[in-house]
Formats: sequence, C-alpha cells, structure tokens
Amino acid sequence: MIEKTYSTRCGTIHYWTNEMTGPAALVFLPGLTADHRLFEKQIEYFQNKYRVLVWDAPGHAASWPFEFSFDLKDKAVWLDEILQQEGIESPVIIGQSMGGYVGQMYSQLYPDKLKGFISIDSAPLQRKYVTAAEIWLLKRMEPVYRHYPWKSLLKTGTNGVAESEYGRKLMHEIMMTYDGDQERYAKLSGHGFQMLAEAMEADLPYELKCPALLICGEKDHAGSCIRYNKAWHKETGIPIEWIKGAGHNSNTDKPEQINGLIESFAEKLDLGSNA
Repeated sequence: MIEKTYSTRCGTIHYWTNEMTGPAALVFLPGLTADHRLFEKQIEYFQNKYRVLVWDAPGHAASWPFEFSFDLKDKAVWLDEILQQEGIESPVIIGQSMGGYVGQMYSQLYPDKLKGFISIDSAPLQRKYVTAAEIWLLKRMEPVYRHYPWKSLLKTGTNGVAESEYGRKLMHEIMMTYDGDQERYAKLSGHGFQMLAEAMEADLPYELKCPALLICGEKDHAGSCIRYNKAWHKETGIPIEWIKGAGHNSNTDKPEQINGLIESFAEKLDLGSNA
C-alpha cells in the first residue's frame, strides 16, 4: 500500500492505495476515532484482488493537524476529490460506523457515481430513524469525553466496540494515538457527533440508488445500532447480514466472514479487469 496525501482548506488528508488501476475500487472508510488500521484484515485480503483505498478521516491519526470547521458534506466532497485524483470513477464504499454515514452523504451528493455501498455497524442517516432526544445528546458529547477519566475511556472504547481479542487489541492501539491528548480525542469525538446530528437534521433523502448491503454484529451495543439496522432493513428492503459473536467493529471480530460477504458483493457488481 502506498501512502498519499490530499490538501484541503482545513488540513491534509492521508490515505493509502495499492498499485492496481481501473475505474472501480473498494473504498474503506473507518468509524469515528478509528483510523485506516481498522481495515487491515480487509486490505490484506483484497489488495491483490481489487483496487483498494482507505483513509485516515479528517482530524484522525495521520490526517492531523486539522481544523474542525467542516461538516459531513465537506468530508464526502473531499472523498470525491481524492477519488478523482486517483482516477476512481466507480467506487464501492465500505463504511464502518461513521464511515457508513460518509458513504450515505456521498450517495446524496453523487448518486450516479456510487457503484455499491456496504454498511458495517453503521446506521441510516435519515431523520425519521432517530428521536429528538438522540439528536440532542449527539450535540453534547464533547464535554462527556473531556471529563471522562482517560483510563476508563480507554477500557470502554476498546471492550465496548469489539468482542475478539484481536479487535480489542487493535482498537486499544488506535486509541493510544490520543494518549496524553484527551482534549484532541474529546474534540474529535464531539465534532463527529455534532456533524452527524446536523446531517440528520438537514432531513435530506440520503437515498441509496446502487446495490447495497447492511452488516451488523449481533453484539453491537454502540448506541442503538441494532435497532437502527432492523428498521433500516425493514423500511428499505436492503439485505442485512447479522454477524454472530461480533460487536460494533464486526470486521475486526469476524474478518474472514466479513471478507467473504464483501467478496460476494463485489463479484456480483462485476468491477472489471482491475480485479
């Protein structure tokens, strides 16, 4: 994988891609506070099969320093500009948690560009799925993360999102990026949830006009993820796969199973000769 950069008005985004060419690619978008390492098992599996791209989202890990004066739409626009820079015309977005929300915003802005969409432990962005109380809470998370004891936050942030030893160890390593700078971690989290609340309040259609798949761990206890996914599947008819024994980061808890689902999905899309 080759590390590259893209400059924005708020800072520089770091992303990684392989040497394959072609208009289609699997684009992996990690969740809030996670970075490109979240998908290491997926990159390892797919980098010799398909064109792949993964980023450290704005403000995360290597994509720092970064000004928190952007919204979810900005993230989707920057993603599109990165894809243009790479000559990727038909992305298949695979978004975990917050990455899934970025994918839905991308679909809203560029409905004809998106080749496919896979949500991993994410949720629908439409306003109708969330309560007013949930939106109210999303806007007030930064002080919670600022005042929470770091050791407790570290424990909750690792054990709360993964069930496997590998998944917890990986998330612990990722969270240690912010060790000694809880202020940055709180700002990153708070801004992310604020951005999400504003995107929901915008009450846009966020319709997926491409083939899609929902994936959710049966032990995903992050927020109301399970409830959201049940409703999302029921409302839209998008196929859903429940991952037994997996938490919020189901791609780290059951990587082989998730890789198999992604591969089957990709094969049906006929991504072309770059595979």
